[in-house]
Amino acid sequence: MQDEHWDIVIQPKDRLLSVDFKEIWRYRDLFALFVKRNIVVQYKQTILGPLWYIIQPALTVLMYMVVFGGIAGIPTDGVPQPLFYLAGVCMWQYFSDCLNSTANTFAANAGMFGKVYFPRIVTPLSDVTSNLLRFSIQFLLFVAVYVYYVASGQSIAPNAYALLFPLLVLMLAGLALGFGMIISSMTTKYRDLRILFSFIVQLWMYGTPIVYPLSQVAGRKVAGMDLHLLMSLNPVTPVIETFKYGCLDAGTFIGWHWLAYSFLFMVVLLAFGLVVFNKVQKSFMDTV
Repeated sequence: MQDEHWDIVIQPKDRLLSVDFKEIWRYRDLFALFVKRNIVVQYKQTILGPLWYIIQPALTVLMYMVVFGGIAGIPTDGVPQPLFYLAGVCMWQYFSDCLNSTANTFAANAGMFGKVYFPRIVTPLSDVTSNLLRFSIQFLLFVAVYVYYVASGQSIAPNAYALLFPLLVLMLAGLALGFGMIISSMTTKYRDLRILFSFIVQLWMYGTPIVYPLSQVAGRKVAGMDLHLLMSLNPVTPVIETFKYGCLDAGTFIGWHWLAYSFLFMVVLLAFGLVVFNKVQKSFMDTV
């Protein structure tokens, strides 16, 4: 008798902290389909379609100008308000989009996960990748506003820290992916955590220097704790501040040690998220 030969053998993972890159590459066509699906479905059967990628940040910036710039009078380190707010909105929107989509991985794809096998990690990776399109369009809007103010005589110019831009985007994607995998794994059993999570994300934005420069909290204390230190411990803060300083050359560079902290935080978070994700995916169909 001839020995049986199988092209693909599905085996349980013997280690929780493992990523089969060969298997992910083998399913690259499915990955591409997921990316296309995420892009097409989001604004399918809408009147304005992808224009919402521009309308949403534009309206958000306008609201920030009225509320935080006009009513509250919060300074923007000498940078024109639309440019300052748009810089923070673009980066934060990419992070929050990736976080919200990856945090819903198991719940949104439960029907598909229960019918066919493929590496589950493909779905959150596709979410992070597809959101790059939206981020790219919004970043082009930021560039257009940037060029307008430069042409109008504003003393704005990027510095050498702007070269860190690809790394900063990668760090935001990694942080969102790590947090998203953990939250998605937790909400498969405890559904009410989704409500808590959506509330936390809203508060998280105000704990990140999006509508105000980090320099405005220097020397201030809350309950006896240094507010500047607390906000710097937010792993997204060094990324946002470095982007603003590199592109707008305003404020002060938060420091390489804080940027290294955010990077190490991302690495540890991804490792922990992968462990939790691999553990939950084995039995989540029994609880989802």
